[in-house]
Amino acid sequence: MKLIRHGNLGQEKIGVQIEAKHYDLSAFGEDYNEQFFESNGIERLANYISENKNQLKEIPADSRIGAPIARPSKIVCIGLNYLDHANETGAAIPKEPIIFFKSTTSVVGPFDDIMLPKDSEKTDWEVEFGVVIGKTARYVEEADALAHVAGYVLINDVSEREFQLERGGTWDKGKGCDTFAPMGPYLVTTDEMSDISDVGLWLSVNGEMYQNGSTKNLIFSVPQLIAYISKFMTLLPGDVISTGTPAGVGLGFKPPIYLKAGDVVELGADGLGVSRQNVVEFSL
Repeated sequence: MKLIRHGNLGQEKIGVQIEAKHYDLSAFGEDYNEQFFESNGIERLANYISENKNQLKEIPADSRIGAPIARPSKIVCIGLNYLDHANETGAAIPKEPIIFFKSTTSVVGPFDDIMLPKDSEKTDWEVEFGVVIGKTARYVEEADALAHVAGYVLINDVSEREFQLERGGTWDKGKGCDTFAPMGPYLVTTDEMSDISDVGLWLSVNGEMYQNGSTKNLIFSVPQLIAYISKFMTLLPGDVISTGTPAGVGLGFKPPIYLKAGDVVELGADGLGVSRQNVVEFSL
């Protein structure tokens, strides 16, 4: 299934995409959140859709599409997880996964604006393959890791490089600004993506292609990441792992290229759809 959420920001209702059409599922009475995933929600929802497929109401074409997951308990991100990206930044190849976090308040829909933070001069883009946890993961073995996954999602890990790298202390400061985690357009359940070892990802700005990579070039695979992270923290249903970005970020160019108001960012991944964000100036 392709799970969507639709409606105004903070008031989203759940839905599903079937053959490029969006259908409302708010009568199911739940949201795509921790409780949903931990209570076998995907199977229950599939049964509901099967039993009610002739009564499903199509969502108007101009409806806003939100992030496909209600606010997760955490968004765990992996830095420098593609060899080509590590090389373009001049960083050493990590011996263990580099972990940082995006704030849950940074999550927006796939077609919402990216708002430049106040005083930002170095806001950058990063297309990423996202993993949505479906079952509590604690000290998980690598061989069992994928059994803890609910599905996958496209993510733009928007990053303010000065805040991240030049202001000291932690990457999190450059990663968690409002609108810095566009997700979607949908969550793709695992049954629709049996092979995640070679998923193509791409990103363009104003029509010019900057990133074009594949998960086959991950330094640490999805099962490795789940097993590793679960040694240090419990992953809850609905949590998101953003697995890293391939080469082609603005920071990697000489001179660097950063986003400015008026830019249009488009990104996509095999099986995960396409998203598009306009870049706007800061406003309260």
